Amino acid sequence: MAKIVFLDAATLGDTPLTPIEECGELVTYGTSTPAQALERVVDAEVVITNKVRIDRALLDAGPGIRLICEAATGVNNIDVEECRKRGIPVRNVAGYSTDAVVQETFMHILSLMGNGPYLDAKVKSGEYSSSNIFTDLSKPFYESTGKTLGIVGMGTIGSKVARIGTAFGMNVIYYSTSGTSHCKDYPSVPLEELMRHSDVISVHAPYNEHTAGLIGEKELKMMKPGAFIVNMGRGGIVNEAALAAAIDEEAIGGAALDVFEKEPLPANSPLLHTRHPERFRFTPHTAWASVEARERLVASIAGNIRKGW
Repeated sequence: MAKIVFLDAATLGDTPLTPIEECGELVTYGTSTPAQALERVVDAEVVITNKVRIDRALLDAGPGIRLICEAATGVNNIDVEECRKRGIPVRNVAGYSTDAVVQETFMHILSLMGNGPYLDAKVKSGEYSSSNIFTDLSKPFYESTGKTLGIVGMGTIGSKVARIGTAFGMNVIYYSTSGTSHCKDYPSVPLEELMRHSDVISVHAPYNEHTAGLIGEKELKMMKPGAFIVNMGRGGIVNEAALAAAIDEEAIGGAALDVFEKEPLPANSPLLHTRHPERFRFTPHTAWASVEARERLVASIAGNIRKGW
């Protein structure tokens, strides 16, 4: 049986790894430092990683490695070219988290537009109970119908966000980060036009040379004063310092982020020290990780191992 080493299994939480266990002798480590990883792959044939870097040093440390499995879609933590030179296949998993990310996108959009946390706190704090009126309109909410949803990155996830946005009555436009504008169902516009005309901007792009720092101070100043921006793509696409400043200055309505330039988010991040924290919604890079998505991921990793090498 092949020896399978999962270097950072804690990234999948309590998801059962039974399908992978059926593929060989599985050894799991919750997390691995670079030094620990070198020791742990010495006799491995299959290495599974989510965030642990696979580079020349690690491949040298594991002369028996025959297959690298990425427990995610992006393979930027793997020296793919070095693996190719050594004849070691690299297999990732795509599409497993689409529904989860789309759902969490609208959780954030609806929370921002509907002032959900504020209104919930009104009831739980007892303020509503002591009121002399049946309703509370101190923080109004806004309807999605007729609003413009601007999507940055019209891939699989962005396309599904677009379809659901139209179901909410929104008008969809998008910016192609690759420049291909392959989607013909919605208008493709320049980034400047998207920033100026959107009521909600939703980012669903990968991090690469086209998207690094794509939305900074200049772009944020183009937004409508009451508009919202949601980043569910990758940290570093939206400049965090510029975003915090825009919120401080009340230049935009609010923002939601699931991804950050550095993860975990540093305690001294400007995002956590704004004058208007109520305008932010955060999740700790969890949008991909529904129970069902993690189960699909494990099943797909097992399938990648069964293909052999």
